[in-house]
Amino acid sequence: MNRREALSRVALILGGTVVGANVFLEGCKPGDKRTATAGTFSDADIAYLDEIAETIIPTTSTPGAKAAGAGAFMTVMVNDCYDEKDQQVFFEGMKLLNEASDKKFGKSFMDIDAGERKTLLTETDTEAKEYMAKKKPEDPKHYFRMMKELTLLGYFTSEIGATQALRYVAVPGKYEGCVPYTKGDRAWAT
Repeated sequence: MNRREALSRVALILGGTVVGANVFLEGCKPGDKRTATAGTFSDADIAYLDEIAETIIPTTSTPGAKAAGAGAFMTVMVNDCYDEKDQQVFFEGMKLLNEASDKKFGKSFMDIDAGERKTLLTETDTEAKEYMAKKKPEDPKHYFRMMKELTLLGYFTSEIGATQALRYVAVPGKYEGCVPYTKGDRAWAT
């Protein structure tokens, strides 16, 4: 699978497009240097993003997004693939999510339990869906939409996501257009 196919599939799952996909697909030209002018990520930020990702894709019978390194993946994508405007939205969103946690639970996101995290992110996801439905084309994406997209992309393109959450055959055989599916089977990573 190439990057274009991976992004297309994640976009299909999300019902839209992935922020920064153009830069990701086009790559960098010699002399291009994208930097996070909105801020830089610390180890604490990566741990925070890992916990957000783990709430979105928790560890079950397969490892979750934290085990796949989704937080570190998000930082690379934001720094290297997002333009300054989207970087600013992402960094501001990290602050807003923490403020929402403090307002709702009286504690930072890192200090609340898994159930409270799920409640907060579910409410934020609903807010993001409403925002995306009403936004104008020139308006930026909702910060949580970006976080969720990067979590899914980072997880399902990682070794853990592709080999443990999905069914994976390193060297596939012939194409079979119609394969029986049993409810509960994992999807194929192609």
